[in-house]
Amino acid sequence: MSSEQIVCDKSDLIENSGVCALVDGEQVAIFYLPTTKQQVFAIANWDPCGKANVLSRGLVGDIKGEIVVASPLHKQHFNLQTGACLEADVSVKAYRASIVDEKVIIA
Repeated sequence: MSSEQIVCDKSDLIENSGVCALVDGEQVAIFYLPTTKQQVFAIANWDPCGKANVLSRGLVGDIKGEIVVASPLHKQHFNLQTGACLEADVSVKAYRASIVDEKVIIA
């Protein structure tokens, strides 16, 4: 992936949910949590446990202070800041994400 790029407008995001964007040929799950300090998070959309691109469709929540998404397939939880799985020894790539001038930027 290039250093930083605009992937969508903030208006393309759904509050407290995820959307998928194609970034340099890779599916990236982008989550918009407006009540958190960071507001936008991005991880790879590939679920290594379920072997499918589905993480953007997972439910977002909090487990012991960690912001996570639960895979819709087998319900493993992935930390939205680090990409680490809470239940298995796997992880997904985590991207730096931000909103600047109503644009979502992934690095």
